[in-house]
Amino acid sequence: MENILEMRKISKAFYGVQALNNVDFSVLRGETHILLGENGAGKSTLMKILSGAYHKDAGEIYFDGEKIEISTPLDAQQKGISIIYQEFNLIPGLTVAENIFLGREPVKGNRLINWRVLNENAKAILDKLHADVSPTAMVATLSVAEQQFVEIAKALSFGSKLIIMDEPSATLTPAERDRLFEVIRDLKQAGVSIIYISHHLDEIFEIGDRVTVLRDGELVATDDIKNVNKDLIIRWMVGRDLTNTYPPRTVTPGDVILEVRNLSRRGELHDINFNLRSGEILGIAGLVGSGRTELVRALYGADPIDSGEITLKGRVLAIKTPKESIRNGLGLLPEDRKQEGLVLEQSVKNNVTLANLKKVVGSGLINGSEEKKAVDSYVQSLDIRTPSQQALAKNLSGGNQQKVVLAKWLFTDSDVLIFDEPTRGIDVGAKYEIYQLMNRLTEQGKSVLMVSSELPEIIGMCDRVLVLHNGRITGEYTRDQFDQELIMRNAAGEAS
Repeated sequence: MENILEMRKISKAFYGVQALNNVDFSVLRGETHILLGENGAGKSTLMKILSGAYHKDAGEIYFDGEKIEISTPLDAQQKGISIIYQEFNLIPGLTVAENIFLGREPVKGNRLINWRVLNENAKAILDKLHADVSPTAMVATLSVAEQQFVEIAKALSFGSKLIIMDEPSATLTPAERDRLFEVIRDLKQAGVSIIYISHHLDEIFEIGDRVTVLRDGELVATDDIKNVNKDLIIRWMVGRDLTNTYPPRTVTPGDVILEVRNLSRRGELHDINFNLRSGEILGIAGLVGSGRTELVRALYGADPIDSGEITLKGRVLAIKTPKESIRNGLGLLPEDRKQEGLVLEQSVKNNVTLANLKKVVGSGLINGSEEKKAVDSYVQSLDIRTPSQQALAKNLSGGNQQKVVLAKWLFTDSDVLIFDEPTRGIDVGAKYEIYQLMNRLTEQGKSVLMVSSELPEIIGMCDRVLVLHNGRITGEYTRDQFDQELIMRNAAGEAS
């Protein structure tokens, strides 16, 4: 097969930090090419150059047999290159058809939009994808998987020959993921090339043809997927062997620090009872829609409860807002760190101290030297890789963004830390670092409530697991009782 894309000797630097250094990358026509690397390895930078969001400092790009320059995202789309980001670029208040052809709507002779043609054109593309989505449906009413099909349809509406998919399966159920893979196979059959970025190493062997790994902004290796295995890929990504996926737990949980009694929220949570001990990691398992995130939000005061009691260190709490939760020693690392955990346009420093500014305020003013000293300590102890404290949070990799959120709660000296999907969208090396940090916190007597969709992660890290189904606890297991099949049966409402 011939190359549809060749990127030769691509380099890019930001504020003196070399993000890419002479990277070569090519994609064959009609292949799914897996692009891997730790957070900060350069994957996103390389793809943003290809999609027109960044300009390269050096190098050449050849596409479909011609040398090209890509100046803007629209320029890339018009050349046949589209990117689907993990955070979709859709307008919820518009219909599916309007989103697909935004700015390119067919018009009548009087220059008004021809709605019939617009919807027919959208339906034709959706039918090619076998997507059961109405062109007239509002995007706000669609599931995540349906929105993903709309993004793919939008890419195809430009006549894309190459589609970049950034973490496309991150928020999909197994059935939705399988449907996505069917669509990718159909696109390949039609001659469309796919660049597939993922942190789920198991799935790449199911969908990939070739794999390229970047590390520290440089090309490590490219090979056929049939020639590699998971251990080799991890070694390429992190530059070393990870002999254990999860660090060993050495802490023996102590006394009960948090008690939840008869907690209910109409339509979401029903008579929830559990406790959490000091130094313990308590896992919350369950399928999508089981009530995991609803429980977390209720505990944190983001959503009101109808009944129930929350006791922390023997004192009954009346938590009605996140502010009260923070004041009482509860911290939340939310599932969506970019929307709910960080102020992306603010600096690393400001994000770390935001939840507890009074700690560095004297005489009504922020003590700059004390604030810098405090943030420096977290940058070093958590190994937050940032050019400086002044760097914007949005420019950090996913793993380092998660560490900034964690630093924020450590700065508040929270007794209980709630981790909601702590490693979503984070590479294998950064995951291990987050696991180690969780262990260190429990060694200091902190308690962790951990929600995760990845059952191996729950089993690998937790001392005890609660299983939710339809807003109810259907099972509770200690480490010596862990059984993946049993936990899944409980999560599906099929308790033995």
